Amino acid sequence: MEKYAADLVAAADQHRLDWRLLPSLALVESSGGKVYMNNNVFGWDSCKQKFPSIQAGIHVVAERLANSPYYRGKTLEGKLRAYNQNPTYAATVKRVMSQLTTEPW
Repeated sequence: MEKYAADLVAAADQHRLDWRLLPSLALVESSGGKVYMNNNVFGWDSCKQKFPSIQAGIHVVAERLANSPYYRGKTLEGKLRAYNQNPTYAATVKRVMSQLTTEPW
């Protein structure tokens, strides 16, 4: 997913999402873009959703997380619980998010 970093950040900024959310979803859902289908690195719609490109998928998912009635107005926790109802899912994604940083190692 490294080559899509600019798209991930731009989509997050455009839709006022935490910049770490989209890459964390991709890490959890597709091992960071290693195992996916239909250009859907986020597992969106149980991987049934097809995107014309990974970049298109990034922007569609960001827009939906920000504006869809299913997600709009929810906290990060609420968005994650709506995204995947597995009781451990939100904690898993938040743990990945906490590991992402802009600080150099």
